[in-house]
Amino acid sequence: MGNDRRYRMSWRPRSLQVRQLLAASVGLVAFLALAGFALDRAFVDVASQGQHERLRVFAEFYAGTIEFARDDTLIPPEYPPDERFERPGGDLYAAVVMTDSLWLSGSAQGPQLPDLVLLEGGQERIDGPLPMIDSAGLEGEVVRYGRGFVLVREMGGQETETPFTVYIMEDAGTLPSQVQVFRQALWRYLGVSGAVLLLLQSGVLRWSLWPLRRVIDELTRVQRGQLNRMGDLHPRELQPLTESINALIESERQGLEHQRNTMADLAHSLKTPLAVLRTRLDSGASDAELREDLETQLQRMNDLVGYQLGRAASRGHKLFAAPVEIEPHAEQIVRGLEKIYASKGVLCEFDIDPQARFHGEPGDLQELLGNLLENAFKWAGSRVLLTVKPGAPAANRRPGVIIAVEDNGAGIPQDRIAAVLQRGVRGDERVHGHGIGLSIVQDIIASYRGELNVGASEELGGARFEVVLPPGL
Repeated sequence: MGNDRRYRMSWRPRSLQVRQLLAASVGLVAFLALAGFALDRAFVDVASQGQHERLRVFAEFYAGTIEFARDDTLIPPEYPPDERFERPGGDLYAAVVMTDSLWLSGSAQGPQLPDLVLLEGGQERIDGPLPMIDSAGLEGEVVRYGRGFVLVREMGGQETETPFTVYIMEDAGTLPSQVQVFRQALWRYLGVSGAVLLLLQSGVLRWSLWPLRRVIDELTRVQRGQLNRMGDLHPRELQPLTESINALIESERQGLEHQRNTMADLAHSLKTPLAVLRTRLDSGASDAELREDLETQLQRMNDLVGYQLGRAASRGHKLFAAPVEIEPHAEQIVRGLEKIYASKGVLCEFDIDPQARFHGEPGDLQELLGNLLENAFKWAGSRVLLTVKPGAPAANRRPGVIIAVEDNGAGIPQDRIAAVLQRGVRGDERVHGHGIGLSIVQDIIASYRGELNVGASEELGGARFEVVLPPGL
């Protein structure tokens, strides 16, 4: 375990640029090696075929230019196809084998060449490398090409055939030397090309990873407090990342701000009850009066604490929560409300699209539906309508949702809507409540970057509360 831990601590992941450059370099080296091997083999094959073709052409030249006297004496061509055939110690040798004689080119005078035999007319043979000893007595090897010919002549009224075979031999070291020169040039040029491609590839990688380095730089500046959020001008492949980071930053900032505001509101709210209690203690009131005031102020503080805790619990949500079905939660809430308002006989109707989903925390959905439906049950005459449908689709984003709650009550006058939405304000002061339900709803909607629309219900005639939650990340 200790060794594994030390190994994990000593090993660090390489940067993306180093990883890509290393992988690309390995691929490039492998490609150049395979390309060099393929070109080398192709050149060897072509050079070998070229050598064989060259020897064949030389043999055909000699077969077409040599002549025979009446006594079958060979008359060689005046000029050879290559001066090396007449140069002593040259690397090209020619020989003509006849039935009873042998002709050798000037270069073949002196070296001990392989045995030469007479071939049948039209027969070809390519051999080598074969051992030979040059004129200096040194051992060597030659590649030999031989082809049999038959010369038909008319002599004395009769056709006679003179068979002969032309052999062309070349030093076997000629082809390897050519291959060696080619290989040196090939690998030199491939090496230079590989170095240039690696430099170009490094530049391309740096250019292609520049947006990612820019994201890292912006994130570092956000961590140091030099920026409030990530920028918006990034390649589309990085936009989901930067948007998620911005959403996380905004959620964290809103959560911290909300906690601070909640604690400040709670402290400010508790100052008055505490001041009342301190004043009553210093006033010398009787125990009964103090007990009554204490119970009143404790109840008030308990309500304040409950309200602030409920408000704190309703803020903040998971960015990537699983989709939640809405109808089961709505049915559970409505069953409870129907029991509470059984004396009014309120009937709640559902119009919920089966495809609609709430992408957030179930607690937020319950709080949202609970406050809206309870408000509708409280003010409805006899009917409440819950409508849920998916929002407008957005590419590569979770779909939004639209939730509307309507009732057939007296409704809300247009000039009272802004006041009703304020925290602590009730639509009718005669009705029991704290006036914080719609405030909690607004806080939840704000945390999901949605909006709350309040107006009149065209279908039921009362109030209509519509919640529009936009597509999520």
